[in-house]
Amino acid sequence: MKIKEIIVVEGRDDTAKIRLAVDADTIETNGSAINKNTLTKIKHAKEKRGVIIFTDPDYPGERIRHIIDQAVPGCKHAFLTRDQARAKKTKNSSLGIEHASIETIRDALKDVYELAEIRESEINKADLIAYGLIGGPESSVLRTKLGEELQIGHTNGKQLLKRLNQFQITKEQFEQAAKVLQQEEKDV
Repeated sequence: MKIKEIIVVEGRDDTAKIRLAVDADTIETNGSAINKNTLTKIKHAKEKRGVIIFTDPDYPGERIRHIIDQAVPGCKHAFLTRDQARAKKTKNSSLGIEHASIETIRDALKDVYELAEIRESEINKADLIAYGLIGGPESSVLRTKLGEELQIGHTNGKQLLKRLNQFQITKEQFEQAAKVLQQEEKDV
């Protein structure tokens, strides 16, 4: 079961726990450090696939949820109670999605997600090499420019193909953007 929407979480531990519970892509806000670039990525994700905001049930989590909801209206929301998100091991247990059980996470998401149509990507590693996006001396610069052009953010070489798929970039969109970059390089 693959979830269509991209789930917005606070950090890596949340992403790891979400992926144990469901097959879904995530965007991490890096906790309270949510910035304009992350909000732009969330807005783009909402336009492409939809977004589910799934933050911790504490003040910082609610603050992040509010910031996203104001900047990107119309997102779906999934919630956990404080008890469901509390670490069980210590007296002053921290709260977080990463402490919830897999079943609790599935239950929180079950009423808000849609099943994704699985489609095989038309873009492959050979395409990335052909356009100099991996394996070349200027690859990092080109990936940064491509990320800006396609509104998918900067990625390293290993993550580029995943990000192109995550944002459902077609081969035609990819090639058009890559050709623009090649022309810019020739003009310099």
